[in-house]
Amino acid sequence: MPKKLKLVTSVSLPEFANTVICGDSSKVMTGFPDNCIDLTVTSPPYDDLRLYKGYTFDPSNIIDQLYRVTKPGGVVVWVMMDAVIDGGESGSSFKQALYFKQAGFSLHDTMIWHKPFTRPNENDRRYTSSFEYMFVFCKEGPPKTFNPLMVPSVTGGKGIKTMGFRKSDGSYVYEKRRAMLKIRPYKRLLNVWTVKQEIRKNPHPAAFPRKLVEMHVRTWSDEGDLVLDPMAGSGTTLMIAKFLKRNFVGIEMSGEYCEVSRNAVGNGP
Repeated sequence: MPKKLKLVTSVSLPEFANTVICGDSSKVMTGFPDNCIDLTVTSPPYDDLRLYKGYTFDPSNIIDQLYRVTKPGGVVVWVMMDAVIDGGESGSSFKQALYFKQAGFSLHDTMIWHKPFTRPNENDRRYTSSFEYMFVFCKEGPPKTFNPLMVPSVTGGKGIKTMGFRKSDGSYVYEKRRAMLKIRPYKRLLNVWTVKQEIRKNPHPAAFPRKLVEMHVRTWSDEGDLVLDPMAGSGTTLMIAKFLKRNFVGIEMSGEYCEVSRNAVGNGP
């Protein structure tokens, strides 16, 4: 068993909490009890776009186990994109999203991670890709936790305004309404998040930004919850979970990356 990393908590946790386990996540999770994980934030390999020490993964087995171990109302955030193969996108992201639904999850939201400063694509007949999908899946109903992230906002106006509404038959109806002055200092973020990729020394070929993970962990979990990354890589999800006073468990197939993840949760963000 891997050495435990201490984290103060008042919640009764499984014995594997706050550890990084080296192994195949679809097999390791078979030893987890049902309904024990509050939140999963992970990014699976994208159509062999990166080399992962020669390892591959079977998404269907992982997704089946994620459904079993996720608590009712728990959330899985699945970040990925598609490779371009023979001039067309692979569609792996949509295939996996549909399998999540087949496994029993609801597709709660299809979010977008917008990546600014993307290298221009000048060798193909397509616009430069500057985003990745962030599929948000939920087990058995709406998420039990939702802490919306807010941004500064001032909205509203006054006077009479004409507003148009489309009816079910396709026609429009116009109404005059008195708009009252409303000043809201904050509003919810939209579901497109612009987060730049980090330039930092990292032995993993596809580590996602700490800020992106932090936003999801803050949104979909509370302090003391148990956060999982079944493809832990360099340990970004685990490190952020610990920093935000969540409990964590990581699973990683590569022995080298297991040590990287353990060092990450030991050193902090």
